[in-house]
Amino acid sequence: MKQNSGAVVWFTGLPSSGKSTIAHEVYRQLLERGFATELLDGSEVRESLSRGLGFSRADREENVRRIGYVAKLLARNGVIAICAAVSPYRATRDEVRRNTTRFIEVYVECPVEVAERRDPDGMYAKARRGEIEEFTGINAPYEPPLAPEVHIHADHDSVEDGAWKVLSTLELVGVIPRDSARPQLTKEEELLRKLSSQGHF
Repeated sequence: MKQNSGAVVWFTGLPSSGKSTIAHEVYRQLLERGFATELLDGSEVRESLSRGLGFSRADREENVRRIGYVAKLLARNGVIAICAAVSPYRATRDEVRRNTTRFIEVYVECPVEVAERRDPDGMYAKARRGEIEEFTGINAPYEPPLAPEVHIHADHDSVEDGAWKVLSTLELVGVIPRDSARPQLTKEEELLRKLSSQGHF
């Protein structure tokens, strides 16, 4: 296993925005390159660590805090913790950031109508019919990040593009060394300027 700096990579966005798909691709590529990494998928966490929690604001915030705590412990021990959760409230995400040494926020922006078309379980339709209360994006709010380290546009960025943005950011901030086999694209210059303006260098 290669040595790397621990970090928390936090994917946030509407349900069915593509967070988990891109997070799994980043996880796969990091493992393929030999880095210590773990994936905390929000839906899986709710079936284990957060079993019993509902979808009220208080329960959603508690779910995020639990994921954040586990991720912090992993990062403290040199693991790249990849977290994919709706995490709709900005203040709670910022709380996790403050409690974590190295936090990379990944905003997967997706128009509601696109997320609704992608929804495999018809949850948006159920929420619109009033069958589901407190469903983020329909009858519960989502507060987008103000200055995420990575901004993915799910309606036109491919999974590969999204993963590239995340991996390039991890390289640029020093979490992992640069992959010399991966072509350097001019988009990295823009990404570097953005990260510099946010105080990462």
